[in-house]
Amino acid sequence: MTSTDMELEMIATLPVSVEEEGKITVSARKFLDIVRALPGNATISLNAKDNKAVVKAGKSRFSLSTLPSDDFPDSEGANYIDEISLPQSALKSLLDETSFAMASQDVRYYLNGLLLEREETTLRAVATDGHRLAMGSLTTANPVAEKNSVIVPRKAIIELGRLLNETDDDVKLAFSNQQIKVELPDIHFTSKLIDGQFPNYERVLPLGGDKEVLAERDELKQALSRAAILSNDKHRSVRINLDTDQLKATVTNQEQESAEEEISVDYKGSPLEIAFNNAYLLDLLNAIPDEKVKILFTDETSSALVTPADQKFERQYVVMPMRL
Repeated sequence: MTSTDMELEMIATLPVSVEEEGKITVSARKFLDIVRALPGNATISLNAKDNKAVVKAGKSRFSLSTLPSDDFPDSEGANYIDEISLPQSALKSLLDETSFAMASQDVRYYLNGLLLEREETTLRAVATDGHRLAMGSLTTANPVAEKNSVIVPRKAIIELGRLLNETDDDVKLAFSNQQIKVELPDIHFTSKLIDGQFPNYERVLPLGGDKEVLAERDELKQALSRAAILSNDKHRSVRINLDTDQLKATVTNQEQESAEEEISVDYKGSPLEIAFNNAYLLDLLNAIPDEKVKILFTDETSSALVTPADQKFERQYVVMPMRL
């Protein structure tokens, strides 16, 4: 079965009993709704004749209009210049832990997607909406001759995240100048790429941060989540105060209400007061795969760099501060 919206294409195969080979085109939405409405153990038969497709299951019968299969768009013919294979679980983790920072409907269209970059044996994923950045990488078996990158649209990344599972079964990625193709067992997924120049993410990474915080991820996440209950829906800012081995998060709103949370952290630097979008902090804390997080600050006007405490995870997150 093949479906496309001219940007994404998915081909799925499954074993069936075929009495006569053939091809038809039917409404995807109507066919899906019919199959969904039938009992889970129903046996479905499909018969095409005279511009109609008849779907039967038990005592149910549906007659659908068809279109000529030869008129269906064909995406084959792309010249793929780079191919890699890796475990599904590794790719799923990489996408889940970076794609949340993608922009949505931004006029800077190149931000409405995920950068996938190949360099030697590294596959790197980078997403940013201009206020935050998420970057992760993993090591692949086969090196690439020269550095290259593509921008995969947001819609394709979200759909791919649904298709991947937590197994070590291989998934194959193939890149051309216009498309990315993903091959899974029984499913082939193709997407057009975004034609644009992704920002130089290396220039965004803060350098020289001398104020280091080491915190328990869940404890910090829960404190920020509780404080967010009283946050302003529009700005969602949280004020962070750091002192020796202590982090205090304060939220106020237009009704003059406030929430204050204190947690113990490992911090030996000078006192610091800085504000962030609380939702951005919670997003990255939900994505980080480690039990502890390391946060590097420079001052109250500079972006913070957040990483897992254990660098084996190869994840980096940048979040810009808000005005105090």
